[in-house]
Amino acid sequence: MTSADVLTDAYERIKEVVHEAVEGLSEDDLAYRIDKSANSIAWLVWHLTRVQDDHIADVAGVEQVWTAHGWYDRFGLPIDRRATGYGDGPDDVAAIIASAELLTGYYDAVHEQTLRFVRGLTDNDLGRIVDTRWDPPVTLSVRLVSVISDDLQHAGQAAYVRGVIARTE
Repeated sequence: MTSADVLTDAYERIKEVVHEAVEGLSEDDLAYRIDKSANSIAWLVWHLTRVQDDHIADVAGVEQVWTAHGWYDRFGLPIDRRATGYGDGPDDVAAIIASAELLTGYYDAVHEQTLRFVRGLTDNDLGRIVDTRWDPPVTLSVRLVSVISDDLQHAGQAAYVRGVIARTE
């Protein structure tokens, strides 16, 4: 098994959790928040997808799926097209309203772009410095694992909120 195979497996696991967290839910369910300061499933999945899209596009040297393939326009959200959810407050979270189909459609498009990039990597590629704003500078491997970690945490949070919704019905 190569490093690219391990990374591919990790990103495939994120996809499974994302789909399980949103499929079959209404927009109202996806917008449900445990309290007024909590994140909704819609925001969690949108955010994890935006971060993956932003970070992978950057290291791959391609345009983000969000803008290149019209997802920003399809979502029609009252947000800046560069928004990824970092620093969002309760009002920002509440603004993210989307259907399960829209969320998984965007996620799947980002997932495909991610896999196209990751499957082409060699072990030698992983040591490439991709961000010099940090000390030590961030390597490609660190960035890819960071996205996996962040995405799995948020997907797990979305699955938890789904469980709360199921128990309140």
